Amino acid sequence: MSVETIAQNIRAEIGKVISGQDGAIEQTLVAVLANGHVLLEGVPGVAKTLMVRCLAHTLNMQYGRIQFTPDLMPSDVIGTSIFNPKTSEFELRKGPIFVNVLLADEINRTPPKTQAALLESMEERRVTIDGEPHRLPPPFLVFATQNPLDFEGTYPLPEAQLDRFLLKVIIDYPGDKAELQVLRRHHEGFKPQSLEDAGIQAVVSRGELEQMQQDVQQITVEDKVFNYIYEIVKATRNSNDVLVGASPRAGIALLNCSKAIAALRGREFVIPDDVKELALPVLRHRVILRPEAEVEGLNVDRVLTSVINAQVVPR
Repeated sequence: MSVETIAQNIRAEIGKVISGQDGAIEQTLVAVLANGHVLLEGVPGVAKTLMVRCLAHTLNMQYGRIQFTPDLMPSDVIGTSIFNPKTSEFELRKGPIFVNVLLADEINRTPPKTQAALLESMEERRVTIDGEPHRLPPPFLVFATQNPLDFEGTYPLPEAQLDRFLLKVIIDYPGDKAELQVLRRHHEGFKPQSLEDAGIQAVVSRGELEQMQQDVQQITVEDKVFNYIYEIVKATRNSNDVLVGASPRAGIALLNCSKAIAALRGREFVIPDDVKELALPVLRHRVILRPEAEVEGLNVDRVLTSVINAQVVPR
């Protein structure tokens, strides 16, 4: 089956539980196909955690969740070596990070030392415990959540870690019809604790997912699209409202995401509209505004939208 057909099956399964978040679901699928991590931001109660659980279930991947708290230690995430008095040897006790899909819930509630425990795993797909490297099971994807409103007792993610997230996806309130559907679904007995009872099934095997990711790599990209991606990234560095612009890694992320969404939509080539559509979720967490711009009431999305719209779209 094609990437488009399999993705439609995944959407259909997730749609049994999640309503009104089609854009966010598509962006998470983009990240899966591009083998990248996602930062999910939204107020409590908009199904961020449920969405990730459903995605892992439909992809038939091992899921794990870590609730990040101020007292969480790096060893609580990656694991540690425990001395066994019976054998007089140290034995590895793996942490909850050894899964395919890791939900890092409220990641900004833990101190930088513990946040940093994820850096190696997100970039290298491995962890180092007592000087010994340990590979994480492939594929390894991190979905981290944070609340945009609650700043008390939080630790903002450092720029280096933010840059490891392929996308920053904003989860907004569902529309009127979607939220009414949520109410009816719960009235009829839906319990988010049991996805099996909701009828959600795994529709992708490990081999099929690897083949989908390989198909994405084969998507055609013309020179004009490469130039368009570069011009958008470069423009963030030249904006008067931006203190730190997007890095070359941001351009690579935009390229990979554009190829993924092209495959999702049944095309074997990237069009400039793919790039323009994904530029905001790819870049919004990778640029830093000047203090003067924030004083004037500007936010990252508003500045980036202006920058993106100012670029000439190739035809």
